[in-house]
Amino acid sequence: MSALLPDIKSVPSGSEVRALTKIQKLAGLLVMLGPESAAQILRNLEPHEIEIITAEMAQFGIISQELQGELLGEFSDVAVEASTAISGGAELARSTLEKAVGAYRAGDIMNKIAPAKRASTPVMQDIADMDPRHIFNLLRQEQPQTVAFVLSFLAPDKASQVLALLPAKQADQVLERLATLAPTPVEVMEKVLEVLKSKLGVKQSRPLNQSGGVTTAADLLNAMDKTVSRTLLLAVEDRNPDLGGAIRQKMFTFEDLTSLDVPTLQRILRETDTHDLAVSLKKASDKLKSLLLSCISRRAAETVQEEIAFLGVVKAREIEAAQQRIIAVVRQLEADGELDLAELRRNAAYEMA
Repeated sequence: MSALLPDIKSVPSGSEVRALTKIQKLAGLLVMLGPESAAQILRNLEPHEIEIITAEMAQFGIISQELQGELLGEFSDVAVEASTAISGGAELARSTLEKAVGAYRAGDIMNKIAPAKRASTPVMQDIADMDPRHIFNLLRQEQPQTVAFVLSFLAPDKASQVLALLPAKQADQVLERLATLAPTPVEVMEKVLEVLKSKLGVKQSRPLNQSGGVTTAADLLNAMDKTVSRTLLLAVEDRNPDLGGAIRQKMFTFEDLTSLDVPTLQRILRETDTHDLAVSLKKASDKLKSLLLSCISRRAAETVQEEIAFLGVVKAREIEAAQQRIIAVVRQLEADGELDLAELRRNAAYEMA
């Protein structure tokens, strides 16, 4: 979408404004409204909509008075005091997101839509090609922040193996640093690379992507042994409850129910309130909706479908709350030892291969 907006930093005429998409115009308006007001609007949107709009907000530079007037003409019910030029950009996008969805979720979204520019990193590629134990030997004496930095370049499976080799106290500190890792400036990366270069020879130059944040930490834990994963997460939750909760929430999403088998889903649904099921399916994918309705009796499925039809418009936060209550059932069953999510996911992946 941003490809349609190559020169937005210097839009000079109304004719170019008319070429913008509705999403781009809305993003421009939110920049003009400022973080506080924009956050109020973003809170009512779906997560994927927030990401799309925030990505466009980050593309805006200076919004001239002429462009402001053109945009306001598209939103006649909005009154904005705009006597000077207004700046958009990644920092405003991050500020708005933090007010709308909190710091951890904001960091996650910004990692997706505005990754830091970086040079090619051959040293990191060398490390990515190494055996997990060799990576562990390379990093065992490094600070948790440095270890987290390196793990952010690795695939979850390999990163989880390295993390499992670290002492428990060091491992949970690394996980916490990884979950709060922002895109790293090139100058900081270069300093870390200087240390690693002293331990490694450099091969060919190939670019790698860094991926820190709550989602990366959750993916890493999902790839680990269940007991080790639980121990690390509890340690993070004990030291930083908000961050630990954010990681736990990311470790299993509502759509992940599609990875579970029918007997497991039937067990989960026996503990689920019918109203919560109806609300949670209001915006669910057709695949998940069909799957869950097939796991209950025909009469119960008809009742849920009727309730969905009579619900009318449901706020996104109410749907998410209902989905989280169902996920809470899943977690409780796992805590009681009645199901093993990691094993079920591995089996599902094997069957799809």
